Amino acid sequence: MKKVSSSFGYEEYEGPILERLDLYAAKSGEELVKEQSFVFSDRGGDQITLRPELTPTLARMIAQKQNELAFPVRWWSFGPFWRYERPQKGRTREFFQWNIDILGVDSPEADAELVAVAASFFQSVGLTPNEIKIFVNNRRLMDVTLAEMGIAPENRKTVFHIIDRRDKLNPNSWKEYALECGLTPDQFEQLCHILEDKDLWKKSDELVRFFNVLKAMKLDEFVVFDPQVIRGLEYYTGTVFEGRDAAGEGRAVFGGGRYDNLVGDVGGDPLPGVGFAMGDVMVTLLLQKYGKIPAKQEQQKMVLVTIFDSTLLPSSFSLANKLRLEGITVVTYPEAVKLQKQLKFADRKGIRFAAIQGPDEAAANTVTLKDLLKREQQTVPVEEAGKTLQSMMA
Repeated sequence: MKKVSSSFGYEEYEGPILERLDLYAAKSGEELVKEQSFVFSDRGGDQITLRPELTPTLARMIAQKQNELAFPVRWWSFGPFWRYERPQKGRTREFFQWNIDILGVDSPEADAELVAVAASFFQSVGLTPNEIKIFVNNRRLMDVTLAEMGIAPENRKTVFHIIDRRDKLNPNSWKEYALECGLTPDQFEQLCHILEDKDLWKKSDELVRFFNVLKAMKLDEFVVFDPQVIRGLEYYTGTVFEGRDAAGEGRAVFGGGRYDNLVGDVGGDPLPGVGFAMGDVMVTLLLQKYGKIPAKQEQQKMVLVTIFDSTLLPSSFSLANKLRLEGITVVTYPEAVKLQKQLKFADRKGIRFAAIQGPDEAAANTVTLKDLLKREQQTVPVEEAGKTLQSMMA
């Protein structure tokens, strides 16, 4: 995540874990605030929550420093979040999440960049378009389409909620819910037809430009238009997207979209933005399913400095520090135990090299360097140990 974020020019940041509940109350939606947030009162009586997401926090931070920043801002973060809901497969009460956003530019090309970041991440971990798909829609397109259906502006948010709940209910229950929310039977049939129209995106200049960028980047195989994608959070205004297992199993792996009013809503000047969030739980399940969890990283360029006995412990620590000053990553075994136990530890941790200084080496101011993978060793003067190890690691 860090490598991909950096490769697109995004800078790492972090926000506070605690926020006032009212930051989310009017921005994220009733369900997130009333049902999914951990909420408590502080000593001053204010309602405080453990952060359930990061975008409102980001908007508040940007608003506070708006006159000091160079736009567009490209920021990313990775940290813990909490939602008070029933733990189940793909969902935990505490989780880690990657957040990445670009603020200060209102263009379909910026939307496409964020989707390209996600697609590039999937490529980097070995997932293919046959295993993960990114489904895209545009709220402005849907707003125009609902207007053509005769849905009044004040009722369109309700229809967005109806669309968002389609996958959460069986067909009969979903129809019943839609009619209860005020759709006529004719409007319901029109809505069903719209949600099956895979060419609807061609009516949106934004989405045409969006898909052209991804095609130019040769990432378009990851991306599919889906008019059913709405996203549940209230602040989205334009392009929205989410990644899912291409086989249709499980929850969304990540989701995001354009939010052009949020910075203004939290006290700043109006500022467009687009971003997404990806939790660690679902992406891990997806990687496990397709056999793409990375193997344990061998510590090929790390050295274990062993401790021969308690009398030589200061000498070993001195050697370890000398090697660190020469740019080598060193682990020192923290106590004098049998050498075999120390070397077994190195093997289990994937540490390839060991530096051993027994009484003979200490008397001669030398050290024995072992390549535990090749089962080769050489004894060199202490002052040459760093240079020799760097040569062995090359």
